[in-house]
Amino acid sequence: MSRLALLPAALLALLLAGCGTPSRPLPMAITAPDALQIRGWVPDALKAQVGLAPVKGGQETGRWWGSRVGARALQLALEESLRSVGMKPPSPEPAARFELQAELLQLEQPLVPAIGVTVGVAVRYTLVDTADSAGKGRILYQRRIANTDAAGFTEAMLSPNERLRIANERALRANIDLLLRDLVTLRP
Repeated sequence: MSRLALLPAALLALLLAGCGTPSRPLPMAITAPDALQIRGWVPDALKAQVGLAPVKGGQETGRWWGSRVGARALQLALEESLRSVGMKPPSPEPAARFELQAELLQLEQPLVPAIGVTVGVAVRYTLVDTADSAGKGRILYQRRIANTDAAGFTEAMLSPNERLRIANERALRANIDLLLRDLVTLRP
């Protein structure tokens, strides 16, 4: 076999090689300018009154391949975002009146990351009034938010897994931003 024939196989092996790169919570949280903008629109009833239930879904990143989003990373990103817009209580006592539930339903990634990577995410959010007199909790808001975002080749030229991580974080930051902009329109 000639060396030229081995070149495509070697390039494919290079693309598939590498360690998994887990998504990080802080880059998934909304940016400071967005938080300042949203903070001014938070209804009084939601100020320091939204607690976060444990996030469901997600998948931890494997050792050898890809970039996934774990439930814990999304939990931390949501907590930081709620805190930065003034919805999260400063302490666990007294208990928050509202509970936000989140479930990562979908993380759509290319099988083999190419030059540019586009990632799609879908998260189901539910806001429950825990002070409801029926005791079960009245659902005030429920929505499946789906969106996409991308990372270009120049952002991580040597690591397709790093491009996946960047695209994951951007997609989830945009997803959380959409959630918060929805929540400020509520008048509980």
